[in-house]
Amino acid sequence: MKICILGAGALGCAIGAALSEAGHETWLLNRGRAHVEAINQHGLRVQDERGERHVPVKAAIEAVDVGVTDLVVVLVKSFHTAEAIAGAHGLIGPQTLVLSLQNGLGHEDILAEVVGRERVLAGKTYVGGVLLAPGSIRAGVAGKQTFIGELDGQLTPRVQAIAEAFNNAGLATTVSDNILGTMWDKLLVNVATGALSGITRLSYGQLYSEPLLESTAKAAVAEAIAVAERAGIRLSLTSPEAAWSLAAEGLPASFRTSMLQSLEKNSITEIDFINGSVVRWGQRHGVATPVNATLVACIKGIERAMADHQKRETP
Repeated sequence: MKICILGAGALGCAIGAALSEAGHETWLLNRGRAHVEAINQHGLRVQDERGERHVPVKAAIEAVDVGVTDLVVVLVKSFHTAEAIAGAHGLIGPQTLVLSLQNGLGHEDILAEVVGRERVLAGKTYVGGVLLAPGSIRAGVAGKQTFIGELDGQLTPRVQAIAEAFNNAGLATTVSDNILGTMWDKLLVNVATGALSGITRLSYGQLYSEPLLESTAKAAVAEAIAVAERAGIRLSLTSPEAAWSLAAEGLPASFRTSMLQSLEKNSITEIDFINGSVVRWGQRHGVATPVNATLVACIKGIERAMADHQKRETP
């Protein structure tokens, strides 16, 4: 299978490395020239539970250099989705499928507007990754579940074939007939830790040792569960405690959420697609979400401060 990871940051590289090692023609598409050049010159340097190694994998900046693929796995930051898929026409052929494994909700609708809803699949992954340097990542794959599915819940041969390819690559993958519920399950995990870690700048070890932060996290998750239940979403995670525990499962105390990593790089975050989704769905279904609204406001404030600082620093 020819696969392109659209948005090959740390997580995309972790998944791409596994697929490449399993024998698939795997391309990592990333806008960072230093990252792409390091991968093409030396292979992708991967640190994980198996140790450290260099994985041969192809990397490119432009979709035209990749060509038509069987599968596009979308892992760009949420706010770049529309721009990224609009620039990815070179990847899309008559049989190409597009699978979003992004955090949050709403990406499948953005993708469908460009490539057609009939070729879009949705999913969630608990695989982790941290970018250490250009062409170098720390990956967390072992024991981390991935769920994929058709938007209408059908168990089709095409989605089962993708799951088989992922499983053979060591990416534990299940086909879901309730992918919207699965996406909400992952959303609850992101709601539990992402914004709080970004606001406080704390690693997981620090975050999980503060009872006040644990209470706030569970309050945010409780709101999200209430919204999902009002909306008729079928959840697997039905308590704030379960989401809080799952968020940290198997991760080291030094782990830093993607939202925190974004802020540390002076980048805007995916808050609108995570806690912001809870707020929007709450408004739609008449459920109050004051904790999530406050977390969104705080992250937006941090982003504003960064933007203002960058303007002052620009000559």
